[in-house]
Amino acid sequence: MKTNFIYPLLIVIASSSYGILSTIIKVAMQHGFTTAEAVSSQYIIGFMLVALIFVMTQRQLPKPSKNGLLILIWSGIFTGTTGIVYGESLKYLPASLAVVMLFQFTWIGLLIDCVLHRRWPSRAEIISLIILFAGTILAAGVLNVDLSGIPIQGWLFGFAAAVTFACFIQFNSRPVEGVTTTSRVLIVSFVALIVISIFLSPEIIWNGQLFMHGLWKFGLALGLFGIILPIYLFSIAIPKIGGALASILSAIELPVAVTVSVIVLHEPLTILQVIGIVFVLVGMMLPTIVAQRRQKNTLPSMNGQ
Repeated sequence: MKTNFIYPLLIVIASSSYGILSTIIKVAMQHGFTTAEAVSSQYIIGFMLVALIFVMTQRQLPKPSKNGLLILIWSGIFTGTTGIVYGESLKYLPASLAVVMLFQFTWIGLLIDCVLHRRWPSRAEIISLIILFAGTILAAGVLNVDLSGIPIQGWLFGFAAAVTFACFIQFNSRPVEGVTTTSRVLIVSFVALIVISIFLSPEIIWNGQLFMHGLWKFGLALGLFGIILPIYLFSIAIPKIGGALASILSAIELPVAVTVSVIVLHEPLTILQVIGIVFVLVGMMLPTIVAQRRQKNTLPSMNGQ
């Protein structure tokens, strides 16, 4: 029974690492770097780290099937696209509202999973989403945000970030035979780097901004918490628990993001935000608790047979 908690825990750790990214990017901006430069450094340094791990541990290039390669390519495309469109949403939306829009991936991911597997969402999943939605609004402090005058581009980019992240989770839920975890992360991060380089700031490599002006320090942190840790753990855990539960458990990113911003950036924390964080924690744990109880109830009947 203990192993049943391992894979959900890996999802929680991976999503928590994503929650740290926004604070690291804000600190990088305080040091004079742009959002595009910080995000680009994340994918450049992240790929370099993965390539180093690959050379040290494997060295032999993987040979996935055609379908397996397509899964990895689409995973990389959605990884890079999420970084791009979420960054664009921050140009038009307040940070709190951008987070709320991104967190629509919880119900989008569940909807995609239900369509792909031709099933209806369970009662626990529906209740969990309702609690998560309420908790997200409270934790992000959206009730204090003036929504008038926000351009349509902000809403579209924010919703696009939710869709692309939900798609990334779904593609990562599909196992690829003949490919190790490190090889999988290498291919996904390489494709994501290509996507990012097309739309953001690849020039930081040759203009000296990355290695000569200290951007590499932030790129190292962003690459570790935004590429290495989450993609590794997602690649291991999501195929074991499925995209629906992974989408719900990934909601831990929000309370982590709020907590880290309070500690590092000294941002204010209200009672409503604390209540929202509690709601998010309850909502994300509910499906796992229900699943565990069902397994415990079925074991005695199976033993009795």
